[in-house]
Amino acid sequence: MTGSNKKSLWAAGAGALAVLALAVGTLTQAADEKKADKKAEGKDAAPKPALSVTVVAPQTGEWAQRLAANGNIAAWQEAVVGAEVGGLRLTEVLVNVGDTVRKGQVLARLQSETTAAEVAQTRAGIAEAEAMLAEAQANAERARQLQPTGAISAQQIQQYLTAEQTARARVQALKAKLKADELRLGQTRVLAPDDGVISARGATVGAVVQPGQDLFHLIRKQRLEWRAEVTAEQLAKLKPGMTAKVTLAGGEQVSGKVRMVAPTVDATTRNGLVYVDLPVAPAAKAGMFARGEFELGSSKALTLPQSAVLLREGFSYVFRVGPDGKVAQTKVQVGRRVADRVEITGGLAPDAKVVASGGSFLSDGDLVRVVQAAPAAPKVAASPAATTTK
Repeated sequence: MTGSNKKSLWAAGAGALAVLALAVGTLTQAADEKKADKKAEGKDAAPKPALSVTVVAPQTGEWAQRLAANGNIAAWQEAVVGAEVGGLRLTEVLVNVGDTVRKGQVLARLQSETTAAEVAQTRAGIAEAEAMLAEAQANAERARQLQPTGAISAQQIQQYLTAEQTARARVQALKAKLKADELRLGQTRVLAPDDGVISARGATVGAVVQPGQDLFHLIRKQRLEWRAEVTAEQLAKLKPGMTAKVTLAGGEQVSGKVRMVAPTVDATTRNGLVYVDLPVAPAAKAGMFARGEFELGSSKALTLPQSAVLLREGFSYVFRVGPDGKVAQTKVQVGRRVADRVEITGGLAPDAKVVASGGSFLSDGDLVRVVQAAPAAPKVAASPAATTTK
């Protein structure tokens, strides 16, 4: 190869290198400019909100104070109707469980023939004793008249006077026995001691009863009461005359009045009983479990919609919205709940703005866009049903 050819090759290679270097520099400059543009765009672009939300402020209002409790329904007083005489057979039972009775109504009858015969015998004995008394009185009167004359001895006069007293005492004794026999005859009829309803029956026709044997149980006046069980601390808040709303097992609600607050507390459970008089209600039955609430009055309450309060890890939270549009997860204490609102007892200022709903999609520090709540749709009156003319 000649020297001129070598020079030509070297010149061509140098030119190619220069072109390559120029191209590389151009590409590098373009890449740097692109990175600078992206960085500038990142600095200038505003952060995007995580969610569009509506905000609410706590409301203050008068809320009723209620104390919830559980308990059982029982008879106000349950009278035990038993046999007052023994050794007699039941001949008739006139009532059954669930029957409403009046005071003095006959519930059952015992065999009365023997007792009636004893009454008749005693009355005959009284008639005989009264006749003997009349004779003794006549003899005694004659003895008193003859005493000044000395026609009869003093001993005989004393016998006449003693016979008179004996006859009088016998009449009185038989009259007392007649009262006892008539009382025993009356006790062959088992009577209701008061108005009420029969809650249990142990009387059976043909059975021979014993004195004091239970025949019937009677709920006096059909009065029932709710015996609510509350803690010792709650017991101090309740007084006679307070109103209680009692919800029965079937869902029916009745209103009662506190009759008495127990003066003692159970040493084992540390709970006390509150006795609430209930009105007559067919759905209320003795022995039934019931829950209820005592009305303690009213007090001011700071409330939020229930949708604004979240439950996380066993605690209640709300999301406060700051002036910069960022939310802060705030722990709050809650109290009473009425309809769709919940009482806030601590952890939130009265003038705070909180997310009304959708807080479960937010995290602490998220940016939100605050929008106005949509107005409530007007209620449209239902159009009357069309009629067809035949």
